Amino acid sequence: MKTPHQLCTFHVAGLFLGLDVLAVQEVLRARELALIPLAPANVEGLLNLRGQIVTAIDLRRRLSFPPRAADESPMIMIVRDEDGCVALLVDRVGDVIEVQDATFEPAPDTLPAAMRSLLTGVHKLPKQLLHVLDAREITAASAHAA
Repeated sequence: MKTPHQLCTFHVAGLFLGLDVLAVQEVLRARELALIPLAPANVEGLLNLRGQIVTAIDLRRRLSFPPRAADESPMIMIVRDEDGCVALLVDRVGDVIEVQDATFEPAPDTLPAAMRSLLTGVHKLPKQLLHVLDAREITAASAHAA
């Protein structure tokens, strides 16, 4: 029996990515972030989310893509797991889509190791690949970065 999964999709530097919809708490428009002196390059700053301080990670930097243009505002995805939450800066948020186990494969060996370590795998969709991020790896990476 096939088990469908729902993924919240988004784009970073032209890459089509997804996260388990249950890991995504909410999506916000760009907001002002408090800068952190001497923070790792992928940490964009801190976000005050209704009194909760959340580390904001720029996925472009985390995935080793060039920075977004100065006139492009990122969207913010709040991702939660049992250890806390993190704000991911992405280029554009897509739809929630349903995928099947049959389309899932491990991440290709051709991807850079830094990117592959953050993925659970890819779904082969009719027109493109959907790279599935591992929410636990993302939040763990932010814990080490903060």
